[in-house]
Amino acid sequence: MTWSVYILRCVDGTLYTGVAIDVARRFEEHQSQGPKGAKYTRGRGPLKLVYQSEIGTRSEACAEEYRIKQLSRSEKKALVAG
Repeated sequence: MTWSVYILRCVDGTLYTGVAIDVARRFEEHQSQGPKGAKYTRGRGPLKLVYQSEIGTRSEACAEEYRIKQLSRSEKKALVAG
């Protein structure tokens, strides 16, 4: 199983970062606004997947998620832009 880090852009322009094995499934959970989606993304749809990176283990993915969450908004925008 390969874990990935992903970033979603919410309709209000904010960015949400998470980790998952199946990013497409996780995106649909967020998009559906149901109980399996993150509280943060509820009411902020429609969402757009703007960044995805396969990392490896869950531990490595969580470490990368933490690193991304520590970035400033401008640094996150640069990461998303490529």
